[in-house]
Amino acid sequence: MSAILTLNAGSSSLKFGLYESADGEPRLLRTGQVENIGAHARLEISGGATSEIGQADHNGAVIAILTSLGPILEGRAVLGVGHRIVHGGADLRAPVVLTPEIIAKLREIIPLVPLHQPHNLAAVAAAQAAFPRAIQVGCFDTAFHQGHPFVCDTYGLPRQYYDEGIRRYGFHGLSYDYVSGVLRRDYPALAAGKTVIAHLGNGASLCALKDGRSFSTTMGFSALDGIAMGTRPGQIDPGVLLYLMNRGMGYDDLTHLLYKESGLKGMSGISHDMRTLLAADDPRAAEALDYYVHRIRREIAALAGEMGGIDGVVFTGGVGEHSTEIRRRIIEGLGFLGLDLDAQANAAAGPRIGTGRAEVLVIPTDEEQVIARAVAAQLKDSAG
Repeated sequence: MSAILTLNAGSSSLKFGLYESADGEPRLLRTGQVENIGAHARLEISGGATSEIGQADHNGAVIAILTSLGPILEGRAVLGVGHRIVHGGADLRAPVVLTPEIIAKLREIIPLVPLHQPHNLAAVAAAQAAFPRAIQVGCFDTAFHQGHPFVCDTYGLPRQYYDEGIRRYGFHGLSYDYVSGVLRRDYPALAAGKTVIAHLGNGASLCALKDGRSFSTTMGFSALDGIAMGTRPGQIDPGVLLYLMNRGMGYDDLTHLLYKESGLKGMSGISHDMRTLLAADDPRAAEALDYYVHRIRREIAALAGEMGGIDGVVFTGGVGEHSTEIRRRIIEGLGFLGLDLDAQANAAAGPRIGTGRAEVLVIPTDEEQVIARAVAAQLKDSAG
Protein backbone atom coordinates (compact mmCIF):
# COMPACT_ATOMS: atom_id res chain seq x y z
CA MET A 1 0.00 0.00 0.00
CA SER A 2 1.30 3.47 -0.89
CA ALA A 3 0.75 6.92 0.61
CA ILE A 4 0.19 10.49 -0.50
CA LEU A 5 1.43 13.52 1.42
CA THR A 6 -0.09 16.98 1.00
CA LEU A 7 1.71 20.18 1.98
CA ASN A 8 0.06 23.59 2.36
CA ALA A 9 2.82 26.09 3.11
CA GLY A 10 2.40 29.59 4.52
CA SER A 11 4.99 32.10 5.64
CA SER A 12 5.16 30.72 9.19
CA SER A 13 3.20 27.47 9.02
CA LEU A 14 3.11 24.21 7.11
CA LYS A 15 -0.12 22.19 7.12
CA PHE A 16 0.01 18.57 6.02
CA GLY A 17 -2.20 15.60 5.34
CA LEU A 18 -1.22 11.95 5.04
CA TYR A 19 -3.46 9.78 2.88
CA GLU A 20 -3.57 6.13 2.00
CA SER A 21 -3.49 5.83 -1.77
CA ALA A 22 -5.84 3.19 -3.09
CA ASP A 23 -8.39 2.78 -5.84
CA GLY A 24 -10.98 5.54 -5.54
CA GLU A 25 -10.93 8.35 -2.98
CA PRO A 26 -7.65 8.83 -1.02
CA ARG A 27 -8.27 7.85 2.62
CA LEU A 28 -7.10 10.29 5.28
CA LEU A 29 -4.73 8.84 7.87
CA ARG A 30 -3.54 11.93 9.74
CA THR A 31 -3.42 15.73 9.53
CA GLY A 32 -1.44 18.36 11.36
CA GLN A 33 0.75 21.41 11.02
CA VAL A 34 4.03 22.98 11.98
CA GLU A 35 3.40 26.45 13.41
CA ASN A 36 5.78 29.34 14.11
CA ILE A 37 8.37 28.28 11.54
CA GLY A 38 11.52 30.12 12.53
CA ALA A 39 12.96 30.27 16.03
CA HIS A 40 10.13 28.54 17.91
CA ALA A 41 8.55 25.98 15.57
CA ARG A 42 5.90 23.67 17.03
CA LEU A 43 4.43 20.45 15.59
CA GLU A 44 0.78 19.50 16.10
CA ILE A 45 -0.69 16.22 14.83
CA SER A 46 -4.34 15.23 14.95
CA GLY A 47 -4.87 12.66 17.66
CA GLY A 48 -1.40 13.26 19.08
CA ALA A 49 0.50 15.56 21.38
CA THR A 50 2.05 18.90 20.48
CA SER A 51 5.84 18.89 20.36
CA GLU A 52 8.34 21.76 20.32
CA ILE A 53 10.78 21.67 17.40
CA GLY A 54 12.76 24.82 18.05
CA GLN A 55 14.65 26.47 15.19
CA ALA A 56 13.33 25.25 11.84
CA ASP A 57 12.86 26.49 8.28
CA HIS A 58 10.45 24.84 5.82
CA ASN A 59 12.95 22.05 5.14
CA GLY A 60 13.28 21.41 8.88
CA ALA A 61 9.49 21.43 9.18
CA VAL A 62 9.18 18.72 6.51
CA ILE A 63 11.82 16.62 8.30
CA ALA A 64 9.95 16.99 11.60
CA ILE A 65 6.70 15.95 9.92
CA LEU A 66 8.28 12.87 8.36
CA THR A 67 9.89 11.83 11.63
CA SER A 68 6.55 12.03 13.42
CA LEU A 69 4.72 10.17 10.63
CA GLY A 70 7.17 7.26 10.50
CA PRO A 71 5.15 4.97 12.79
CA ILE A 72 1.91 5.92 11.01
CA LEU A 73 3.29 5.13 7.56
CA GLU A 74 3.92 1.52 8.68
CA GLY A 75 6.06 0.75 5.67
CA ARG A 76 3.92 2.58 3.13
CA ALA A 77 5.96 4.32 0.46
CA VAL A 78 5.12 7.96 -0.26
CA LEU A 79 4.66 7.91 -4.03
CA GLY A 80 3.30 11.42 -4.46
CA VAL A 81 3.45 14.78 -2.71
CA GLY A 82 0.87 17.43 -3.46
CA HIS A 83 1.46 21.13 -2.90
CA ARG A 84 -0.88 24.08 -2.58
CA ILE A 85 0.66 26.80 -4.72
CA VAL A 86 -1.09 30.15 -4.58
CA HIS A 87 -0.38 31.44 -8.07
CA GLY A 88 -0.23 29.51 -11.33
CA GLY A 89 -0.30 32.51 -13.63
CA ALA A 90 -2.43 32.75 -16.74
CA ASP A 91 -1.41 29.40 -18.24
CA LEU A 92 -1.61 26.77 -15.48
CA ARG A 93 -5.28 25.83 -15.38
CA ALA A 94 -5.11 22.42 -13.66
CA PRO A 95 -2.85 20.45 -11.31
CA VAL A 96 0.49 19.51 -12.92
CA VAL A 97 3.59 17.49 -12.14
CA LEU A 98 6.23 19.98 -11.02
CA THR A 99 9.03 19.64 -13.55
CA PRO A 100 12.08 21.93 -13.43
CA GLU A 101 10.52 23.95 -16.26
CA ILE A 102 7.23 24.44 -14.39
CA ILE A 103 9.05 25.40 -11.19
CA ALA A 104 11.08 27.98 -13.13
CA LYS A 105 7.80 29.51 -14.41
CA LEU A 106 6.42 29.61 -10.88
CA ARG A 107 9.53 31.42 -9.66
CA GLU A 108 8.91 34.10 -12.30
CA ILE A 109 5.50 34.75 -10.70
CA ILE A 110 7.00 35.48 -7.24
CA PRO A 111 6.67 39.29 -7.72
CA LEU A 112 2.89 38.84 -8.06
CA VAL A 113 2.55 37.11 -4.67
CA PRO A 114 5.78 37.85 -2.78
CA LEU A 115 4.51 36.75 0.61
CA HIS A 116 3.08 33.41 -0.54
CA GLN A 117 4.83 31.92 -3.57
CA PRO A 118 8.37 31.68 -2.07
CA HIS A 119 7.08 29.60 0.87
CA ASN A 120 5.07 27.34 -1.43
CA LEU A 121 8.18 26.68 -3.51
CA ALA A 122 10.35 26.20 -0.41
CA ALA A 123 8.05 23.33 0.60
CA VAL A 124 8.41 21.84 -2.90
CA ALA A 125 12.21 21.90 -2.60
CA ALA A 126 12.06 20.32 0.87
CA ALA A 127 9.74 17.55 -0.35
CA GLN A 128 11.93 16.87 -3.39
CA ALA A 129 14.89 16.38 -1.06
CA ALA A 130 12.89 14.11 1.25
CA PHE A 131 11.21 12.06 -1.52
CA PRO A 132 13.44 12.16 -4.61
CA ARG A 133 11.48 9.36 -6.33
CA ALA A 134 7.97 10.67 -5.60
CA ILE A 135 6.08 12.80 -8.08
CA GLN A 136 5.54 16.37 -6.91
CA VAL A 137 2.19 17.82 -7.96
CA GLY A 138 1.30 21.52 -7.89
CA CYS A 139 -2.32 22.57 -7.24
CA PHE A 140 -3.05 26.23 -7.91
CA ASP A 141 -5.45 28.56 -6.12
CA THR A 142 -5.79 30.61 -9.29
CA ALA A 143 -6.77 27.68 -11.53
CA PHE A 144 -10.38 27.47 -10.30
CA HIS A 145 -11.07 30.99 -11.57
CA GLN A 146 -9.76 30.49 -15.10
CA GLY A 147 -12.41 31.11 -17.73
CA HIS A 148 -14.12 34.17 -16.23
CA PRO A 149 -15.85 36.54 -18.64
CA PHE A 150 -13.45 39.27 -19.78
CA VAL A 151 -15.36 41.93 -17.84
CA CYS A 152 -14.77 40.01 -14.59
CA ASP A 153 -11.05 39.65 -15.23
CA THR A 154 -9.85 42.97 -16.58
CA TYR A 155 -8.92 46.34 -15.10
CA GLY A 156 -9.57 49.71 -16.70
CA LEU A 157 -5.99 49.99 -17.93
CA PRO A 158 -4.56 50.03 -21.46
CA ARG A 159 -5.10 46.61 -23.07
CA GLN A 160 -1.36 45.92 -23.25
CA TYR A 161 -1.24 45.44 -19.48
CA TYR A 162 -3.96 42.78 -19.59
CA ASP A 163 -2.06 41.01 -22.33
CA GLU A 164 1.07 41.15 -20.16
CA GLY A 165 -0.77 39.40 -17.32
CA ILE A 166 -2.07 42.28 -15.20
CA ARG A 167 -5.57 40.92 -14.67
CA ARG A 168 -7.87 39.54 -11.98
CA TYR A 169 -6.73 36.02 -11.10
CA GLY A 170 -8.64 35.28 -7.88
CA PHE A 171 -7.45 33.02 -5.08
CA HIS A 172 -8.69 30.45 -2.50
CA GLY A 173 -9.44 28.24 -5.51
CA LEU A 174 -8.74 24.93 -3.76
CA SER A 175 -11.27 25.79 -1.07
CA TYR A 176 -13.86 26.81 -3.68
CA ASP A 177 -13.14 23.63 -5.62
CA TYR A 178 -13.89 21.49 -2.58
CA VAL A 179 -17.06 23.35 -1.58
CA SER A 180 -18.41 23.36 -5.13
CA GLY A 181 -17.89 19.58 -5.20
CA VAL A 182 -19.95 19.20 -2.01
CA LEU A 183 -22.67 21.34 -3.60
CA ARG A 184 -22.75 19.13 -6.69
CA ARG A 185 -23.00 16.02 -4.53
CA ASP A 186 -25.44 17.16 -1.82
CA TYR A 187 -27.23 20.22 -3.23
CA PRO A 188 -27.37 19.71 -7.00
CA ALA A 189 -30.10 22.28 -7.58
CA LEU A 190 -28.06 24.95 -5.81
CA ALA A 191 -24.89 23.90 -7.62
CA ALA A 192 -26.68 24.46 -10.93
CA GLY A 193 -27.84 27.92 -9.86
CA LYS A 194 -26.28 31.16 -8.67
CA THR A 195 -24.33 30.88 -5.41
CA VAL A 196 -21.87 33.00 -3.46
CA ILE A 197 -19.27 31.12 -1.42
CA ALA A 198 -17.75 33.16 1.42
CA HIS A 199 -14.30 31.84 2.35
CA LEU A 200 -13.71 33.74 5.58
CA GLY A 201 -10.46 33.20 7.44
CA ASN A 202 -7.40 35.32 8.16
CA GLY A 203 -7.31 35.62 4.40
CA ALA A 204 -10.80 36.04 2.96
CA SER A 205 -12.64 36.32 -0.33
CA LEU A 206 -15.98 35.65 -1.98
CA CYS A 207 -16.63 33.68 -5.14
CA ALA A 208 -19.71 33.80 -7.36
CA LEU A 209 -20.57 30.36 -8.76
CA LYS A 210 -22.81 30.25 -11.80
CA ASP A 211 -23.79 26.80 -13.08
CA GLY A 212 -21.11 25.30 -10.82
CA ARG A 213 -18.23 27.36 -12.23
CA SER A 214 -16.41 30.40 -10.92
CA PHE A 215 -18.00 33.43 -12.55
CA SER A 216 -16.42 36.26 -10.53
CA THR A 217 -14.47 36.72 -7.31
CA THR A 218 -13.48 39.54 -4.98
CA MET A 219 -9.72 38.98 -5.01
CA GLY A 220 -7.95 40.18 -8.12
CA PHE A 221 -4.38 40.55 -9.32
CA SER A 222 -3.10 39.94 -5.80
CA ALA A 223 -4.39 38.54 -2.52
CA LEU A 224 -4.92 42.11 -1.23
CA ASP A 225 -8.14 43.02 -3.03
CA GLY A 226 -11.78 42.57 -2.08
CA ILE A 227 -13.11 42.34 1.46
CA ALA A 228 -11.13 43.30 4.57
CA MET A 229 -9.06 40.48 6.09
CA GLY A 230 -7.09 39.81 9.24
CA THR A 231 -4.12 41.98 8.29
CA ARG A 232 -4.92 42.98 4.68
CA PRO A 233 -7.13 45.95 3.74
CA GLY A 234 -9.17 44.59 0.88
CA GLN A 235 -10.38 47.15 -1.64
CA ILE A 236 -8.52 50.47 -1.44
CA ASP A 237 -8.40 53.54 -3.64
CA PRO A 238 -5.07 53.36 -5.54
CA GLY A 239 -4.81 57.10 -5.00
CA VAL A 240 -4.15 56.36 -1.31
CA LEU A 241 -1.06 54.39 -2.32
CA LEU A 242 0.12 57.17 -4.65
CA TYR A 243 -0.32 59.63 -1.81
CA LEU A 244 1.70 57.45 0.60
CA MET A 245 4.44 57.04 -2.02
CA ASN A 246 4.56 60.78 -2.50
CA ARG A 247 5.08 61.09 1.26
CA GLY A 248 8.16 58.91 0.93
CA MET A 249 6.83 55.41 1.61
CA GLY A 250 8.73 52.89 -0.49
CA TYR A 251 7.94 49.41 -1.81
CA ASP A 252 9.01 47.53 1.32
CA ASP A 253 7.09 49.85 3.64
CA LEU A 254 3.94 49.65 1.51
CA THR A 255 4.21 45.87 1.30
CA HIS A 256 4.49 45.60 5.07
CA LEU A 257 1.57 47.99 5.59
CA LEU A 258 -0.75 46.21 3.17
CA TYR A 259 0.06 42.62 4.06
CA LYS A 260 0.87 42.81 7.77
CA GLU A 261 -0.60 45.91 9.44
CA SER A 262 -3.96 46.60 7.82
CA GLY A 263 -7.37 44.93 7.87
CA LEU A 264 -8.92 44.03 11.23
CA LYS A 265 -5.58 44.38 12.99
CA GLY A 266 -4.94 47.86 11.64
CA MET A 267 -8.46 49.21 12.04
CA SER A 268 -8.88 47.92 15.59
CA GLY A 269 -5.33 48.54 16.79
CA ILE A 270 -5.86 45.39 18.87
CA SER A 271 -5.66 42.11 16.95
CA HIS A 272 -6.42 40.32 13.71
CA ASP A 273 -8.01 37.43 15.63
CA MET A 274 -11.80 37.35 15.24
CA ARG A 275 -12.35 35.77 18.66
CA THR A 276 -10.33 38.48 20.37
CA LEU A 277 -12.21 41.26 18.59
CA LEU A 278 -15.65 39.80 19.29
CA ALA A 279 -14.78 39.56 23.00
CA ALA A 280 -13.19 43.02 23.21
CA ASP A 281 -14.92 45.85 25.05
CA ASP A 282 -13.37 48.51 22.85
CA PRO A 283 -15.16 50.73 20.32
CA ARG A 284 -12.29 50.32 17.85
CA ALA A 285 -12.88 46.57 17.75
CA ALA A 286 -16.60 47.14 17.19
CA GLU A 287 -15.91 49.59 14.38
CA ALA A 288 -13.45 47.22 12.69
CA LEU A 289 -16.02 44.41 12.78
CA ASP A 290 -18.75 46.73 11.49
CA TYR A 291 -16.57 47.57 8.48
CA TYR A 292 -15.68 43.89 7.94
CA VAL A 293 -19.36 42.86 7.87
CA HIS A 294 -20.37 45.90 5.80
CA ARG A 295 -17.88 45.06 3.05
CA ILE A 296 -18.93 41.40 2.94
CA ARG A 297 -22.60 42.34 2.62
CA ARG A 298 -21.74 44.84 -0.10
CA GLU A 299 -19.73 42.30 -2.09
CA ILE A 300 -22.39 39.57 -1.77
CA ALA A 301 -24.93 42.02 -3.19
CA ALA A 302 -22.52 43.05 -5.95
CA LEU A 303 -21.83 39.45 -6.95
CA ALA A 304 -25.57 38.75 -6.97
CA GLY A 305 -25.91 41.72 -9.31
CA GLU A 306 -23.18 40.36 -11.59
CA MET A 307 -24.93 36.98 -11.80
CA GLY A 308 -28.41 38.44 -12.17
CA GLY A 309 -29.70 36.94 -8.94
CA ILE A 310 -28.73 34.65 -6.08
CA ASP A 311 -29.94 31.22 -4.96
CA GLY A 312 -27.74 30.80 -1.91
CA VAL A 313 -24.75 31.76 0.22
CA VAL A 314 -22.25 29.23 1.60
CA PHE A 315 -19.95 30.02 4.52
CA THR A 316 -16.59 28.26 4.79
CA GLY A 317 -13.08 28.90 6.18
CA GLY A 318 -12.13 29.34 9.84
CA VAL A 319 -14.38 32.33 10.54
CA GLY A 320 -17.13 31.27 8.16
CA GLU A 321 -17.37 27.81 9.72
CA HIS A 322 -17.03 28.74 13.38
CA SER A 323 -18.35 32.25 14.02
CA THR A 324 -22.08 32.16 14.67
CA GLU A 325 -22.06 35.90 15.33
CA ILE A 326 -20.35 36.94 12.10
CA ARG A 327 -22.68 34.78 10.02
CA ARG A 328 -25.65 36.35 11.82
CA ARG A 329 -24.45 39.90 11.22
CA ILE A 330 -23.81 39.29 7.54
CA ILE A 331 -27.10 37.59 6.70
CA GLU A 332 -29.36 39.86 8.75
CA GLY A 333 -28.59 42.72 6.37
CA LEU A 334 -29.39 40.76 3.21
CA GLY A 335 -33.08 39.98 3.54
CA PHE A 336 -33.77 41.90 0.32
CA LEU A 337 -31.91 39.12 -1.53
CA GLY A 338 -34.14 36.43 -0.01
CA LEU A 339 -31.56 35.53 2.65
CA ASP A 340 -32.84 34.93 6.19
CA LEU A 341 -31.32 33.07 9.12
CA ASP A 342 -32.54 30.31 11.41
CA ALA A 343 -30.94 31.32 14.72
CA GLN A 344 -31.00 27.83 16.20
CA ALA A 345 -29.51 26.19 13.10
CA ASN A 346 -26.90 28.95 12.90
CA ALA A 347 -25.85 28.31 16.51
CA ALA A 348 -25.44 24.62 15.63
CA ALA A 349 -23.42 25.56 12.50
CA GLY A 350 -25.85 24.02 10.06
CA PRO A 351 -25.29 22.77 7.48
CA ARG A 352 -28.59 24.42 6.52
CA ILE A 353 -29.01 27.66 8.46
CA GLY A 354 -31.39 29.67 6.29
CA THR A 355 -35.16 30.09 6.24
CA GLY A 356 -35.59 32.41 3.27
CA ARG A 357 -36.10 31.89 -0.42
CA ALA A 358 -32.34 31.56 -0.91
CA GLU A 359 -30.29 28.86 0.85
CA VAL A 360 -27.74 29.66 3.57
CA LEU A 361 -25.26 26.85 4.25
CA VAL A 362 -22.16 26.15 6.34
CA ILE A 363 -19.78 23.73 4.60
CA PRO A 364 -16.33 23.04 6.12
CA THR A 365 -13.64 23.23 3.49
CA ASP A 366 -10.90 20.66 2.90
CA GLU A 367 -8.16 21.95 0.63
CA GLU A 368 -5.92 18.99 1.49
CA GLN A 369 -8.48 16.53 0.11
CA VAL A 370 -8.53 18.42 -3.20
CA ILE A 371 -4.74 18.20 -3.36
CA ALA A 372 -4.73 14.48 -2.46
CA ARG A 373 -7.25 13.75 -5.23
CA ALA A 374 -5.07 15.59 -7.74
CA VAL A 375 -2.02 13.56 -6.74
CA ALA A 376 -3.99 10.32 -6.94
CA ALA A 377 -5.11 11.23 -10.46
CA GLN A 378 -1.53 11.96 -11.53
CA LEU A 379 -0.33 8.65 -10.05
CA LYS A 380 -3.08 6.80 -11.92
CA ASP A 381 -2.13 8.53 -15.19
CA SER A 382 1.56 7.73 -14.74
CA ALA A 383 0.76 4.10 -13.98
CA GLY A 384 -1.51 3.76 -17.01
